Amino acid sequence: MFAKRLLAVLVPAVFPVLIATSAHAGVALIGVGQISGSDLSGLSGTLENGVAGNLLGGIGSGIAWAGGDSFVMTPDRGPNAVSWNPAVDDTSSWITRFQTVNLGLSGATFSTGAVTTLTPSLTATTLLSSTAALNYGSAPALTGSAGQNYFTGRSDAFAAGLSTDSANARFDPEGIRVAGNGKSVFISDEYGPYIYQFDKATGNRIGVIALPDKFAVANLSSQGATEISANTSGRVANKGMEGLAITPDGKTLVGIMQSPLLQDGGTDGSTVRIVTIDIATGKVTHEYAYKLDNIGTPSKPKYPTVSEIVAINDHEFIIDERDGKGLGDGSKAAFKKLYRIDLSGAQDVSSLSGAGALAAKAVDKTLFVDLVALFVANGLAVTDIPAKLEGLAFGPDVMVSGLLEHTLIVTNDNDFLDTVGGAANPNQFFVLGISADTLPGYAAQVIPEPAALTLTALGLGGLALRRRKP
Repeated sequence: MFAKRLLAVLVPAVFPVLIATSAHAGVALIGVGQISGSDLSGLSGTLENGVAGNLLGGIGSGIAWAGGDSFVMTPDRGPNAVSWNPAVDDTSSWITRFQTVNLGLSGATFSTGAVTTLTPSLTATTLLSSTAALNYGSAPALTGSAGQNYFTGRSDAFAAGLSTDSANARFDPEGIRVAGNGKSVFISDEYGPYIYQFDKATGNRIGVIALPDKFAVANLSSQGATEISANTSGRVANKGMEGLAITPDGKTLVGIMQSPLLQDGGTDGSTVRIVTIDIATGKVTHEYAYKLDNIGTPSKPKYPTVSEIVAINDHEFIIDERDGKGLGDGSKAAFKKLYRIDLSGAQDVSSLSGAGALAAKAVDKTLFVDLVALFVANGLAVTDIPAKLEGLAFGPDVMVSGLLEHTLIVTNDNDFLDTVGGAANPNQFFVLGISADTLPGYAAQVIPEPAALTLTALGLGGLALRRRKP
């Protein structure tokens, strides 16, 4: 699939264009891998739509480095590609979770001019729960044998009130980052949008970060289209807080919306909001504006969405902008780009509203790498580039032909579909090698080495679930 040759894609405005044979390779594809099968949740049986409750899928919605070769990954609200009940947008009683994967970077050999095939392995599955009671609405309530109240992907698991009510059981994980001490994870979602903190070992929720009401919708529905039509402000349905970063010092979370808020133009708007949060206090400190590329025409604009944000240091970040085309969509990938921004000189927009007002204050951005160009240059057809390249995480530094390089992992959300139209559609990993001179301000997050996790340690040995109607 991938040609055995080195190809680097750089930004002419910032870096010289190199077809690298030197020590300064810029950004290159150095490794690929994939994973599929069943997870380690201990769950058995099927969901309402007939899909196995332990299906390993969609795990590239978010990825975070957990130290060493270990990464934690979030599938979103579960498998809903099978039609069974349009009243709940075909969502099911999927227990939201994160997966822990060993990518095997330390044992791999990377060489200039080659793409190494990795063999990722699943090491743990952690179900997400609350000790406090949750609002399941008209959805089946999911409780564990030890009294856990599990979060669910069902779109009808909510009570009346603002969508940011932290007692609602519905949860659509997207961004994930490991806390500085390595003992907990922060996860952002699209239903609220919420940002929750979970114990990394048990999956129990230990913290809630409240976002301003401007991000919430007041009229909730189990159907996304109905919810959009019923609100004029707040997040667009299924396009909430898609991306989440943590600064290397572990002190600040930086979240980004997938699409503009309704009051900022919704999916027709050009500018999304970035939110910074002080972890110690749980308070939102700033809002910034980020302008999307126009992938339409001047007379008929069309905008991509944002899937992820990852920290280079405490003020610079990389943002993933993408279309929805490619493998899994039955079309040709065209726009999947990573941009670099610096918030140190950005203007706060927390008091502003409206597409025009935000666009005028948008932070400057610089193209970091064009993923479509990079992958095509390495022999991948545009129809084989995953439609949903959604996860970004820096990993451990690796040696590439004797030179130390940073790694940036790119992952896809395959929507729990291993095949689409007869074509393989696995959960994939793309490892980018980045020369040190390309990211001179890069600071790696310092995370304690992860302890070995087992099903017993997670409290999932012989797990029995009770599903009941409230």
